Amino acid sequence: MLVIWTSRPLQRLLYYVAIIVLFAILWTSFEGWTAMGLRLTNLLRSLWVMGVALLMAGGAVLLAIRLHTLHVPDGPVLLLKTYTGYVVWSFAQQILLLDFFLLRLLRLLPGSKSAVMATAGIFALAHLPNPILTPLTLLWGLAACLLFLRYRNLYPLAIAHAIFGICIAVTVPGSVSHNMRVGLGYLHYRRYGGHQRSQIDHIVSTHAWVIAEAPTRRC
Repeated sequence: MLVIWTSRPLQRLLYYVAIIVLFAILWTSFEGWTAMGLRLTNLLRSLWVMGVALLMAGGAVLLAIRLHTLHVPDGPVLLLKTYTGYVVWSFAQQILLLDFFLLRLLRLLPGSKSAVMATAGIFALAHLPNPILTPLTLLWGLAACLLFLRYRNLYPLAIAHAIFGICIAVTVPGSVSHNMRVGLGYLHYRRYGGHQRSQIDHIVSTHAWVIAEAPTRRC
């Protein structure tokens, strides 16, 4: 949250501090890839999650075409370059959401329901004050936590996360979502004009427009 709500250049320092601290905690508490959900068990049984995500994304794309709000990179090569980093960050977000927060809150709170609700709430808070991302991440946080507890497999959830994120990026106008910025980046968006695709002023974001600015991208 400090990273989200801090201005540059201090923001960049806090970003790297957060990465180091989180990596150290995950490393020292590492219980194996299976415990993290990075396994093949239940993969086939949970693939339907990706299918549902694709169907919902397809419907959103068709609606965006009808409303003339669809904006995608020109050509598959540019599309791949634009969103490869976001796919990687989707996996990182799911590790933070499920392995870092959910598994710990399951031990700290009385009952799985309270742990799921608290984890989803934290996930949504990290996307304030974006009026599009905050409610959507709350819903996805709840769904991802419940599905993880059922299947204990992170792969389909991370891929579904990437599908949903890219879908929002290409179907919702930047003027509405502020190019999927959060925190100070969302509040400062209008300073840069109508169709700013750089994330130079915020690190924690759910978007991945500029590959060259990878250190300043949220996910």
